[in-house]
Amino acid sequence: MVDILLERATKYFGNVRAIEDITLKIKSKELMVLLGPSGCGKTTTLRLIAGLERLTRGKIYIGDRLVDDGVKSFTPPRYRGVSMVFQSYALFPHMNVYQNIAFPAVLAKWPKSDIRKRVLELAEMFGIKELLNRKPHQLSAGQQQRVALARALVIEPEILLLDEPLANLDAKLRASARAMIKRLHLKFGCTTIYVTHDQVEAMAIANRIAVLRDGVLQQVGTPDELYTKPANTFIADFIGSPPMNLVECIFDEKNSRLDFGAFHVKVSKEISNALKGYTEVIFGIRPERIEIHLDEIPGSIKMEVSIIEPLGDRNIVSVSKEGINFKVITPPTFKIDMGASVWLKFNIDDIHLFDKKTGKIIV
Repeated sequence: MVDILLERATKYFGNVRAIEDITLKIKSKELMVLLGPSGCGKTTTLRLIAGLERLTRGKIYIGDRLVDDGVKSFTPPRYRGVSMVFQSYALFPHMNVYQNIAFPAVLAKWPKSDIRKRVLELAEMFGIKELLNRKPHQLSAGQQQRVALARALVIEPEILLLDEPLANLDAKLRASARAMIKRLHLKFGCTTIYVTHDQVEAMAIANRIAVLRDGVLQQVGTPDELYTKPANTFIADFIGSPPMNLVECIFDEKNSRLDFGAFHVKVSKEISNALKGYTEVIFGIRPERIEIHLDEIPGSIKMEVSIIEPLGDRNIVSVSKEGINFKVITPPTFKIDMGASVWLKFNIDDIHLFDKKTGKIIV
């Protein structure tokens, strides 16, 4: 298998920026997820690696081969050792399932006996052996997705590119398909790049995640790193369900505390030192890291319950005080009425502090 390297990769469509100055290395046999909201450049990046688009400037390497430099060097898709599954699956409507799966091997001029053996092996693996004579319009979305994956894997590619392959599936199928993709990656060991806007999906399957926003790379890391050490407020807000609580406050250096107006939070000497030179900051804390109590305890802050969302395995409780809002995750056994008073306590080791001007992490 091979590494993939994007070096200051930039793509413009006319005057519209798709991606800019992205430098990213995808390691051999890694499952890298490109994550971000719609229009952030995820699919464009995937298409550039596949050779379906050409760089405006920058470089792309597959292994030690320069496949695109935006000027002279450009390797067509068929010579890149890449297979791609599109969001629409792009199955040939006039071919049956067997012919769709076999098509890349036919193009590669494999012997018919080898093609048949490989197609039947994949059909068995994906549970679609009884569907081999059907046409795509006779299949469910889940079945079409498995056919598209089988077709992508039939020629044992070095690189597998997946463009939102679960977007057309319902919630239950998405959960089982995520597990299937993770098993496939372990079995085949392809260097895999997976595009999604769904952060739960990304966290569930990725070795590492690259988060994009407006064509600019924001952070690269493991799911745990992105969740516990977000580089900026965009990552903090985008990763997690519900996302991190982010509240503006003033750093009071004289008293070593964060002033929210309605209340204040004392900080340690280490945090106070790190905040020197800052005045306006953004306080962040994950909903599950907030202590919530029915009675006042030392160091707690009184708030009022505004919304309760019971989800079966947990509750999401929204509380507020003078326009300041927090979401708190509680066990389902935690019973409280809307409008009731509760007391919140923040563990200072669990907080994140961001620069209000740039959104970048400070602490």
